[in-house]
Amino acid sequence: MEAFPTVAELGERYRDGSLTPETVVEEALARIARLEPSLNAFACRMEDEARAEARRRTGELKAGTDLGPLHGIPVAIKDLIEVEGVPTGYGSKVEPPRVAAKDATLVARLRAAGAVILGKTNLLEYAYGVAHPAVGQTNNPHDPARTAGGSSGGSAAAVAAGIVPLAIGTDTGGSIRIPAAYCGIVGLKPSFGLVPLDGVFPLSWSLDHAGPLARTVEDATILLACISDQPMPLATPRPDTLRVGVLRRHFPSNPAGRRVADCAEAAIAALAKAGARIVEIDIPGLAEANANLITILRPEASVIHADLLELNPAGYASGTRSQIEAGLAIAATDYVRARRFQEMLRAEVEAAFGAVDVLLSPSVRFTAPFEDPKIDDGGDSEMLASGYANVSGHPSLSLPCGMADGLPVGLQLTGPLGRDTRLLSLAEAVQSIVSTANPRRSPA
Repeated sequence: MEAFPTVAELGERYRDGSLTPETVVEEALARIARLEPSLNAFACRMEDEARAEARRRTGELKAGTDLGPLHGIPVAIKDLIEVEGVPTGYGSKVEPPRVAAKDATLVARLRAAGAVILGKTNLLEYAYGVAHPAVGQTNNPHDPARTAGGSSGGSAAAVAAGIVPLAIGTDTGGSIRIPAAYCGIVGLKPSFGLVPLDGVFPLSWSLDHAGPLARTVEDATILLACISDQPMPLATPRPDTLRVGVLRRHFPSNPAGRRVADCAEAAIAALAKAGARIVEIDIPGLAEANANLITILRPEASVIHADLLELNPAGYASGTRSQIEAGLAIAATDYVRARRFQEMLRAEVEAAFGAVDVLLSPSVRFTAPFEDPKIDDGGDSEMLASGYANVSGHPSLSLPCGMADGLPVGLQLTGPLGRDTRLLSLAEAVQSIVSTANPRRSPA
């Protein structure tokens, strides 16, 4: 079996009898064994549980029970999401891993759809932007000397390396889309509130999202339909009906980002050639979006971590602990102003969709660095392009748009609030055009 089949391709082979979930899970576990020492993608390999679940899914299909497109499909879960009977480590050493008493809601939905939970993936500590030194950074399948990104780097690397076709991540300022861009896959932050967060350890209750990482838009759609418990029928529009709003403020302006900009420009040119209308657009509130994101994130994270910080401050990575402590110093009036800004930005971004169908920019201004950058609120920040959609709550995804110096480049698309199916339909159209103009390469 090739390393990178889609969900639909696996499903076809399951149903024609040429492949079984048991075989796929065994190959996935073998691939982990071969790649994992250099990737550091998995916090917990659920080998026995995955084999037993795959055996059950294989038997169900043979007996004529078909639970749908995810039946027998291996999925990896970020290690701050609860999986019953499995320890959750949070990428931290503040306390011993907690064995979950029950599945998070989204995991329960995956099981009900027939998915096989393969394991728990590594993350930056509590998804807060720092790799704990005892856990280490997850490395990029395209170049293991570089980061896979954060905080959902383990999930992104597992998909990009061909271990699983699907994984779950979380996104508070770009933590699905940034590693998706670095690793050359699709990563979707859904509309705020679409995917339930019961059983997901929070970072910021005003900004947190959970969503899919996949190799194609279609696969991401299948996964989102399951974890949101919403139908997601794709209706791919004709390219000549698209109105694409280009956010120039999120393009690289420094020489180091020139190759990233070139990939994005090639994608825009391909869209224009296919008939799409390209519109240069700006949204004034974007200039202050990330500063306000930090002003919301830090005090909320400090409240969430208050008990753990008192329990064992030395258990945190020093960078994580300093961020939690910094949140304690933010004035309540500043937090309230930032929450009011959040409402204003949401309305301002939504208004832009009166003129365009989708907002476009590079997902990140640079390709995967050697180490995860520190959280920043301006300049050439890693989350410069991604943070605003967390503040506004709009659905936003990254899809591959070529290679720069041997590393993947991501193209970010953001759509109207609550219209995730529409965004995914638009993204499928963009993906088909951009993949022809800017081919990507899979890691070995």
